[in-house]
Amino acid sequence: MLERSRTASGKQGPMQLQSNVAYRFAVGLALVAAFLIVWFNVAAGLMGIEDDDPANLLYVGVLAIGFVGAIIARFQPRGLARALFVTALAQALVAAIALKYPNTASPVQIGLLHGLFVALFAGAALLFRYAARSRSARAETAG
Repeated sequence: MLERSRTASGKQGPMQLQSNVAYRFAVGLALVAAFLIVWFNVAAGLMGIEDDDPANLLYVGVLAIGFVGAIIARFQPRGLARALFVTALAQALVAAIALKYPNTASPVQIGLLHGLFVALFAGAALLFRYAARSRSARAETAG
């Protein structure tokens, strides 16, 4: 999935390593956010008192946006950055819905928990954007 380009001597240059590291950290952040959403949803339900509350399906929608966006982007960093920014926005919208939804946690708890998820998705998007920029800069200097 990750292409490793090499310099004429066969070694990776610093720009390639930075791009690969940023890409890998971005993948890790996005996967951690997705894992936490699934884990919290299965363990206790993020919205509503009961585990089987249909409102918890909103989180499946958030993850579906990220997954479909990644497939559409063909796992390229520029497209993944856009997909994860949209995923962060969807997560923020779910937080707004959770604030209005009856039988949820306190507004502070909702804000903190959803803020964590938004930060993880947005952080991954920024890392993907950095990876895309360093990849395009590398292509300009090579071409």
